[in-house]
Amino acid sequence: MTLYFPSMVAVRAAPLLGAACLVACAGPGSLKVGDPEGLVRQRLGRPSGEHVLASGERRLEYAAGAYGKQTYMVDVDAQGRLVRWENVLDEAHFNRIHAGMTREQLREQLGPPSRVWGVRYHDQTIWSYRYEVLFCQMFNVGITPQGIVEDTSFGPDPLCDDDNFLRRSRSGQ
Repeated sequence: MTLYFPSMVAVRAAPLLGAACLVACAGPGSLKVGDPEGLVRQRLGRPSGEHVLASGERRLEYAAGAYGKQTYMVDVDAQGRLVRWENVLDEAHFNRIHAGMTREQLREQLGPPSRVWGVRYHDQTIWSYRYEVLFCQMFNVGITPQGIVEDTSFGPDPLCDDDNFLRRSRSGQ
């Protein structure tokens, strides 16, 4: 008899792949440019946030996915028609975040963080974003007490350091 022991990457990725499929099926993929906002809300539900863009368009924010690893931004024009949608939790969007942005601009670009915590050394509040990536890491944004982005970094996701991570992943908690 041959015993097979999957690698830790495979063990950790299996539940995430299943969750990603569920999110993709329920995500905005079935929507088309020009669809009315009412149809967007009917299919996706109530947004987790709404933002008015400088262009006059409105951005509907849909934070979703297993462990908060997807946030869809759905832009509608002044007539209430779908202009575009995209998942903003990826490295291409993270690279657009820069020092000097306000907390509100950050929220408009990436949506709500997965985790908020403080760093006394710099007197910062850190907004951390989980995202779909092979390695267990997060994108971190350091925000000053005045609400201004000071710096960004990538770091390990503390969820992966938890001894109960695999048990929780299998049970869906």
